[in-house]
Amino acid sequence: MPSTYALILAGGSGTRFWPLSRNSRPKQLLNLFGDDTLLQQTIDRLDGLVPKENILILTNSQQEAAVREVASMLPAENIFAEPAKRDTAPAVALGIGLVATRDPDATMLVLPADQLIKDTEAYHSVMRDAITTAEKADGLVTIGIKPTWPCSSYGYIERGSRASIPGLAVENPAAEVKRFREKPSTDLAETFLARGGFCWNAGMFVWSLPTVIRELSTHAPELAHFVSEIRRSKDIVATVNAQFPKLTPISIDYALMEQASRVLNIEATFDWDDVGSWLSVAKYLDTVGDNNQVNTPVTEIDSENNIVFSASKGSHISLLGVDDLIVVQTDDAILIANRHQADAIKKLSNKLPPELL
Repeated sequence: MPSTYALILAGGSGTRFWPLSRNSRPKQLLNLFGDDTLLQQTIDRLDGLVPKENILILTNSQQEAAVREVASMLPAENIFAEPAKRDTAPAVALGIGLVATRDPDATMLVLPADQLIKDTEAYHSVMRDAITTAEKADGLVTIGIKPTWPCSSYGYIERGSRASIPGLAVENPAAEVKRFREKPSTDLAETFLARGGFCWNAGMFVWSLPTVIRELSTHAPELAHFVSEIRRSKDIVATVNAQFPKLTPISIDYALMEQASRVLNIEATFDWDDVGSWLSVAKYLDTVGDNNQVNTPVTEIDSENNIVFSASKGSHISLLGVDDLIVVQTDDAILIANRHQADAIKKLSNKLPPELL
């Protein structure tokens, strides 16, 4: 698909997986699942969908060197470091502008770099249909994940009737999006699951450039103007460095997706995990004793429901009479936390010495 481009968003901070993650190496740059990083897996999944020369990556200055090392198979000019932190809408607008300078009629995928997806065949099927739908429909396409439990930390998409798109025959049909729902309470999430017709917002988008630029012009003129400046620029790097820091920090959901005149949703048939905490990682580790999930040799006595992860080769960890712990070892730090407070690990960043961030 030579006219198809992919924008991979590979920024973020390294707080949820401390001490393994750091500001210069957040989760998409970690080897949490075998030898390849999540960023590497994201790039590899695009093989057969998007030519390597059409894959762009947005990161930040702290992570640029590590991203370039992982993505060495891509052209060097396809990796961009944002000059300031401005949330996802300005980042996506930057990507739209960069793609538009190469092919103003292209179809574009926007993908997070930090999600775990193993079923590449199903992923290709869904994304090919999303690309075809975006090319034929006058709307923006989202990928949704069928919810398996009432999660209160994800945004939801309320699906409507099947979309009517003349001349389109696909295996994975799209539905009209009624509305986006913010992260709900657990009770409301349970209601969503009971009612049906809701999916998790995976943060994956597909659109044609003419359609998304038109929608930006209508609903996010500041971003549309930024895209135009990139397209007219004779020195893109200078333009981005000068204009990007001035953009209003806002998410792409608020700035565009919730405002757009037509949004379509395709429900994923592939496996998906956003790997939000050490609890997510634990599901893929070996089990020792009474539900102790580990990636390293462990000796345990009277210990259960612990997560043990070591980045030090040859390390052996022993557990005696402890339950519900997260133990993470690196060369320069050790984390010992209650597994029920996994989501609070990021708060440690406010207390840690700078050399450990």
